[in-house]
Amino acid sequence: QVQLVESGGGLVQAGDSLRLSCAASGRTFSSYAMGWFRQAPGKERQFVGAINRGGSRTDYADSVKGRFTISRDNAKNTVYLQMNSLKPEDTGVYYCAATYTSRDAVVISTPSRYDYWGQGTQVTVSS
Repeated sequence: QVQLVESGGGLVQAGDSLRLSCAASGRTFSSYAMGWFRQAPGKERQFVGAINRGGSRTDYADSVKGRFTISRDNAKNTVYLQMNSLKPEDTGVYYCAATYTSRDAVVISTPSRYDYWGQGTQVTVSS
């Protein structure tokens, strides 16, 4: 069982930066592939970025490539999402997700493949 708690959201202006954090419980955090997703009002949950167990491989949605960076610190049981050059269309509730995997190379962009989710943190970008 893994519990995830996101933090770092807020209200910012277009062009600003934010760093989201997701703290995980448990002693086997390094066995979990992690992802970030977001959901705007009236829209489906959307993939943002993902990272493998060891932190060496990442994947991003086209809409955030070059602006967002996902990273993790397995010693701190935490995954991060650094968001730069924020745009109004980045507004939404941001969720982190985790799933156990025995393979280090796995990076997952599909929401249904994740077993654990946080409660979300709101990010609002004004124009």
